[in-house]
Amino acid sequence: MDATIVLNKSREFLQHTNDPEAASGAIELLRDVIRFHEHRYYVMNDPLIADGEFDALFKLLEKIESLHPELIQPDSPTQRVGPGMTKQFQTVQHLVPMLSLENSYNAEDLIDWDRKARELSGLPSLEYCVEPKFDGASISLIYENDRLARGATRGDGVEGEEITLNLKQIKSLPLTAPFSAYGIKQAEIRGEVLMNKHNFIRFNEQMAEHNLPPLANPRNAASGSLRIKDATLVGKRNLEAFIYQLAFVNATDSTQLPHSHGASIDMLWDLGFRSPKHEKKILSGIQDVIDYCTAYENKRDDLPYEIDGLVIKVNAVELQEKLGMTTHHPRWAIAYKFKARQATSILLNVEFQVGRTGSITPVAKIQPVPIGGVTVTSISLHNQDFIREKDIRLGDTVLVERAGDVIPYIVKSFPELRKGSEAPIQFPTQCPACTSNLVKSEEEAVWRCVNESCPAQVIERIIHFTSKDAMDIRGLGEANIRKFNELGWLTDIPSIYTLPFDAIRSLEGFGAKSATNLEEAIRKSTTQPLHRLINALGIRYVGETTAKTIAQSIHHLLDLAEMDQEALQHMEDVGTKVAESIHHFFHQPRNIAMLKELETMGLQLTSTKKEAVQGSLSGKTFLFTGTLTELKRSEAEALAEAQGGKILSGVSSKLDFLIVGEDAGSKLEKAKKIPSIKILSEGEFLKMMR
Repeated sequence: MDATIVLNKSREFLQHTNDPEAASGAIELLRDVIRFHEHRYYVMNDPLIADGEFDALFKLLEKIESLHPELIQPDSPTQRVGPGMTKQFQTVQHLVPMLSLENSYNAEDLIDWDRKARELSGLPSLEYCVEPKFDGASISLIYENDRLARGATRGDGVEGEEITLNLKQIKSLPLTAPFSAYGIKQAEIRGEVLMNKHNFIRFNEQMAEHNLPPLANPRNAASGSLRIKDATLVGKRNLEAFIYQLAFVNATDSTQLPHSHGASIDMLWDLGFRSPKHEKKILSGIQDVIDYCTAYENKRDDLPYEIDGLVIKVNAVELQEKLGMTTHHPRWAIAYKFKARQATSILLNVEFQVGRTGSITPVAKIQPVPIGGVTVTSISLHNQDFIREKDIRLGDTVLVERAGDVIPYIVKSFPELRKGSEAPIQFPTQCPACTSNLVKSEEEAVWRCVNESCPAQVIERIIHFTSKDAMDIRGLGEANIRKFNELGWLTDIPSIYTLPFDAIRSLEGFGAKSATNLEEAIRKSTTQPLHRLINALGIRYVGETTAKTIAQSIHHLLDLAEMDQEALQHMEDVGTKVAESIHHFFHQPRNIAMLKELETMGLQLTSTKKEAVQGSLSGKTFLFTGTLTELKRSEAEALAEAQGGKILSGVSSKLDFLIVGEDAGSKLEKAKKIPSIKILSEGEFLKMMR
């Protein structure tokens, strides 16, 4: 189609806006052309017209529709963005459960899976369809009578959250698709929403320009975007969607339906979806699959989007139905997970950093090395024992991995590559910031500086005090804290509330507006509830959950100075170590003086006790561990509390439910040893909340 001809023709129609028939013709023509060019741009990545020409077409359609609102249809390209905001995401049931996939990590796993599949099928060899395992957010879409009727998150696999309006903002998802050409009246399709690497970098650059924190990685960016309540903001994130499965159909003629998974991928592409048509590979026999997986893993960094493996599916639909599924995963599909991203580098130096509680953390400085699109230069070595166990020396060649594709980690050193100049890492005996002698208790692997006036600890305590989960003082980030400290303006926590804003306004990089915003954020922090202040003080072992417990157990914060350790342990979820730490903090004269000073500055030291919520979970206790995929941990805790549940901070016999996310660690292992604790997945927890 020639965009210029279409544009000129549509303008002719526009001159006759009083003619409904002419307007109707212009609208239909424009809609078809815009859909065509959206597909070329967002699905095929091969635009035929310039952005300005496309914008002109779109604006013209908007103008004609505004003059003839009676001609607007729900599937018009102008109707992707709806008015207002989503108040609440409703829970909806999938037509077919969205099961998880069984995972494999090596050739042996694939060979064993292939053997089971061949035995169940009764065939000596099977044909497989192999496609990328996209690392994004899973979605389910229902089309009825060729129109997008509903979109939802994966949820717990049985039910998800309805996010249709947000999904309409993704230009690679057509609002209409001609399923009826295949005799299909209703279809449920599955896919993955992604933010490609280029858009991810661009978006984080925009965040930085507005002094906002960057998004962690493309996967979190995609998942978080889908749950934004303002759909117009979703549209600005340039998300993409790959559709990889035809999960359910209600068809008048089954003979027109594809008989293989590969054919269904091709059909979805022909219907206008961005399916992995060009990324899939049809292979016969498991050895060809293994060879393909090995070769594909080597080019993952060259792809424009993140993948964390490949998915292998029995190609024939008839055999998929014969193999069936377990309650957890289909027997006809398996995920081959790639190895964690790794690279080798040279350990150049070790710096010793002082934390807010005096802990000394060795940080490795390595030759810059790119791993998974990120240049790694610094890696935590955790503690002295870690260095000894790994036998890491200065000058060593080390194997570096981004654990979970995010956190850098030294897997091992290579002693066989040493040249003789490598030297043992000397752990300091004195604090690198204040030269006080370091101490180490028998119960810990960490060396500590016990000088609470240590300048490094002071700065770290201020950084923690102002952080989002504490007093949430926007604009007073680490860089400004260090700058104000160097200028002598910020020497302790109370000095936050006496900053010289007239002088700040004259600083390079600060304008009147940013200084005023900071002043307002500091003023606003004085109204934060007591539990936030307790968390902000940085008392060892006292986090968000314990801070809430303490705030509900006292009238005034200084009441804690009158309590002995036995009395402190009577509080819910406060054990021996926590009580000892609280007692120590509130029996330091300098801390009491600081709290009294903060109170004179207007901070809230008095508790506003909430009445206990009565609900279906009253008297039940909860703890969350691992990474949740559907909710933030704070949101999940709030859900439990809203129904009367209590949140604990550790595993003990007092705990009723442990909710386990991805990469759960020691808390899960400890809970398994206590029979009274019920261990739930995130999906099971969400079901309980309904």
